[in-house]
Amino acid sequence: MGRLSTHVLDTARGRPAAGVPVTLHRLAADGARIAVAEAVTNADGRTDAPLLAGPAFVPGTYELTFAVGRYFDDVAPGAPFLDTVPLRVTLAEADGHYHVPLLVSPWSYSTYRGS
Repeated sequence: MGRLSTHVLDTARGRPAAGVPVTLHRLAADGARIAVAEAVTNADGRTDAPLLAGPAFVPGTYELTFAVGRYFDDVAPGAPFLDTVPLRVTLAEADGHYHVPLLVSPWSYSTYRGS
C-alpha cells in the first residue's frame, strides 16, 4: 500500500523545523479541495505519522500546505515574506512511498521527491 510522508528543514538555522502546521487536500476532478489530513511537525521536523497510508492512500493530485509564517516570526518579525507554502503533487503509484521534504527559510523554499 502507498503512503505519503513529509518533513520540514529550516535552512536558515540548519535544523529541523518543529511546530509547523501541515494540511493535506486532495484535488477533485472538478477542482474542489477535499481536506484529508492535518498535522504539526515534531522536534525532528516530521509528522508523527504519514499523512496518507493504507486504505486512505488513493492515487491522485494533492496539495500540501505548510504554514511557515509564525515559525519564522523571530527571524523576520512582522509580515513574513513566506506565510504559507503550497506544494501540489501527483501521487500516481498506488503502492509508492512518496516522501516530500520542504527545505525552507523565511525568504525561499525548495522541495523534491525523497525516499
